[in-house]
Amino acid sequence: MSTLIVQSIPDWQPEAIELPDSMRITPAQFAEICARNTDLSVELSHQGDLIIRAPTGGTSGWRNSEISTALAIWVRQVGKGRAFDSSTVFHIPNGAMRGLDAAWVRSERWDVLTDSERDGFPPLCPDFVIELRSMTDRLKPLQAKMEEHLANGASLGFLIDPTEQTVHVYRAQSAPEILDQPDSISGDPELPGLSIQLSKLW
Repeated sequence: MSTLIVQSIPDWQPEAIELPDSMRITPAQFAEICARNTDLSVELSHQGDLIIRAPTGGTSGWRNSEISTALAIWVRQVGKGRAFDSSTVFHIPNGAMRGLDAAWVRSERWDVLTDSERDGFPPLCPDFVIELRSMTDRLKPLQAKMEEHLANGASLGFLIDPTEQTVHVYRAQSAPEILDQPDSISGDPELPGLSIQLSKLW
């Protein structure tokens, strides 16, 4: 049974509305929903649940811009791979259609995609993923999302939590590491030279 999930509404706990199995949303239907509702931020879980997220507030938008800029500058410096912002949705191997606050894909994986695959929802899991917790986000769903990406091919992930001033570092085949109030976070050894300054985000 699939559900309709609304997340990140201020002062309101997310609720799941159960839908009949016959209403399970397919990737093609998800694409149509996105095309008809361009002002919404939506995702699709691997169970066929449609997840609607509230727009980003000013503080989270500023923090996310800082993080995305740091990743984009690193990509320009190393000259490999592609960086993506929070508006990108990826069709990951388990069937979910997931957006991230920032992501990076190795050149050799991006270059083999067709033009239509690149223009649509790229059919792959990024190699590196970042999620930024907003003031209205619950931590457990974000942790589950990071674990989902590690299970689907990501080699490195950062869950940045300004509320607790921590960073959860996810690596393939390793338990998450929690860093308390770090001034910066490094992508080494998976992404040599990547450093994201965090002290001003706290």
